Amino acid sequence: MEKKFTAVNGYLALVIALLCIGISIWCFISGGQTDTPALIGAGVASFFISLIIFKGLIIIHPNHARVLNFMGKYVGTAKENGLFFVNPLFTANKLSLRSQNLAMPTLKVNDKMGNPIEIAAVMVWKIDDTYKSVYEVADYMAYVRTQSESALRILATSFSYDNIEDETADTTLRSGGDKVNELLEHELSLRLNKAGIVIEEARISHLAYAPEIAGAMLQVQQASAIVAARSRIVEGAVGMVEMALDLLSKKEIVELDEEKKASMVSNLLVVLCGEKSAQPVLNTGTIYQ
Repeated sequence: MEKKFTAVNGYLALVIALLCIGISIWCFISGGQTDTPALIGAGVASFFISLIIFKGLIIIHPNHARVLNFMGKYVGTAKENGLFFVNPLFTANKLSLRSQNLAMPTLKVNDKMGNPIEIAAVMVWKIDDTYKSVYEVADYMAYVRTQSESALRILATSFSYDNIEDETADTTLRSGGDKVNELLEHELSLRLNKAGIVIEEARISHLAYAPEIAGAMLQVQQASAIVAARSRIVEGAVGMVEMALDLLSKKEIVELDEEKKASMVSNLLVVLCGEKSAQPVLNTGTIYQ
């Protein structure tokens, strides 16, 4: 678990280090002129002290952190911005706490119905727990890339591309919209929590049938669209015929027996449902001739 580490202000340590360097230079010059070994030794000591102090200075930029470790033991995480001084024996791992984008490569997988599809996604993530990012996984960047692709594959295989083949599906990859994106975010959060990663947003950026079946599925979609359009046309035509018969009956324009009604219905349906314009035919006799 991450714990906060409060470092010492580094400006005072920087001043002391610069003073040590000045003293070291003075000692080397004076010791060389007077041939005094003690001054030269003091200069060497001052120089090494300045090096030790410089080794302990760290600069932390905004939205960055340092994970500190001492002899294999986790000490804490410093997140305050500025110049600080820590134990020179500490090892510091630099981490960025800023939001980062990851564009997942286009994957070729099978959807729930077994159809090969191409899918890709984009997510926004950032480090929330620095301890987990450094010590729970070997390489958190590689972990994020691998687990994000795995989560996207699981999402793609859990739903059908659309409801052409799976008509009972409430949610599909193509029509799921925000719900599918929420499920993707949830799956990513479960997998990346071990590395201390928080998912801010995840969205599907590319979705299509694989090239080998794209043509066939396009024909299926076109056929479904034609059937749906024809159904609407027939439904509207039947309503118009019914309305025409009701109006003729109410206004007593003409009395039609069952055979005449059947002929009229047939003619109206041909006119209303036909793809081409109707050709008028002038009947000089009667319907029975």
